[in-house]
Amino acid sequence: MRKIWIVIRREFVERVRTKWFIISTIMGPLFMSGVLVAPIALATGGGRDRSIVVVDLTENGFGERLTADLNRSQSIKAERLPTSLTDLTSVTDSLSELVRRKMYDGLLVVTNQALEDGKTEYLGTNASSPRDMQILNRYVQETTLTERLTRAGVDPAAVRQARLDVQIQVTKITGVKGKKESGEGAFALAYAMWFVLYLSIIVYGVTVMGAVVEEKTSRVIEILASSVRPFQLLAGKIVGVGAVGLFQLLIWGICATFLLNHQKEVMHLLRLPMTSETPSFPHMSLVTAAVFLGYFILGYFLYAAMFAAVASTSSSEAEARQAQTPVVMLLVVPSVLMVGILNDPNGSLAHTLGLVPFFSPIAMPVRWAAAPVPPGELALSLGILAATLVAVTWLAARIYRTGILMYGKRPSLRELIRWVRAS
Repeated sequence: MRKIWIVIRREFVERVRTKWFIISTIMGPLFMSGVLVAPIALATGGGRDRSIVVVDLTENGFGERLTADLNRSQSIKAERLPTSLTDLTSVTDSLSELVRRKMYDGLLVVTNQALEDGKTEYLGTNASSPRDMQILNRYVQETTLTERLTRAGVDPAAVRQARLDVQIQVTKITGVKGKKESGEGAFALAYAMWFVLYLSIIVYGVTVMGAVVEEKTSRVIEILASSVRPFQLLAGKIVGVGAVGLFQLLIWGICATFLLNHQKEVMHLLRLPMTSETPSFPHMSLVTAAVFLGYFILGYFLYAAMFAAVASTSSSEAEARQAQTPVVMLLVVPSVLMVGILNDPNGSLAHTLGLVPFFSPIAMPVRWAAAPVPPGELALSLGILAATLVAVTWLAARIYRTGILMYGKRPSLRELIRWVRAS
């Protein structure tokens, strides 16, 4: 045990002192700040006003009224250019050239057909902006509706007064009686847990793999193996790197808690408005934190053991990168299917992924954040994951014991089986 502790301390101290650890630890809170502030800044700021030209082919003043309605918006400045159908091609070509020169952002072609089927045409450099297209579509729709009601003899003012914007407040019912959470907050928490788990497990798992390959290619492993048993070296390396990961997650967690608790102050410092529509992120409960840490620790040990086994069978870093693909794909599968888990947390897909040990380190915490999970199912998932961890570690230790001292061609599957049996 003393030798394992020596390896753990060596791995922890060496990695905490590296520039990579310091930079990534600092970048974590900066990234969190960006995630917190960027959506608000984009939603409230929106950049400069968009300048467009309304190419008016309509009659009875519809194009003029549409231009006036667009100018009443806070983000669009519209100019009206009446034209005829015969001159439409030359006019649009000339305006398109002005758009390419960035004198305008786009042009909106409006015909009498818009009042019949609602179809208009927009050409612009900001056509891929969902925000701009949403604002433009809303004003065109409202003006068209007002015009159709007026022509049908209906008072548009009465219709606007009777119209009610319905807003559904989504609340998640948790497993704790009387406790409620925001639906948007639950989604944000699930997404954040997926991101942190996926990134942490794969980064620190690959770190273990890199450390094994580096020691093997430099022949340092031969010196270490003469004084430390291979299993002790493997266990110390995995635990040491895992301790670095937990230490970094602790720092990030403290920074995230500070940012969430002082969200108003941060918004005020950056001169961003704090409104009722400002996204708010839920506070992670102790139970959720325990579930997160439990799956992170078990998941990390599981994948770190596999990455270490892969590294021990490789003679170079390039070989290790090629051999790690199947292990990485096991992490990618639940990430790709995360949308399915969030759409139906109690469906068969979420149940299956939560029980499969190679997928559960990511799938189950995401499902837990999205919807209540029965305690029995959670215990079963953790039990299967722990049992798989023991089995995989046993196999990885036997492969590692022989592989760290083998060089040359990467072993085949039959040779790996022989290594396991011989050990």
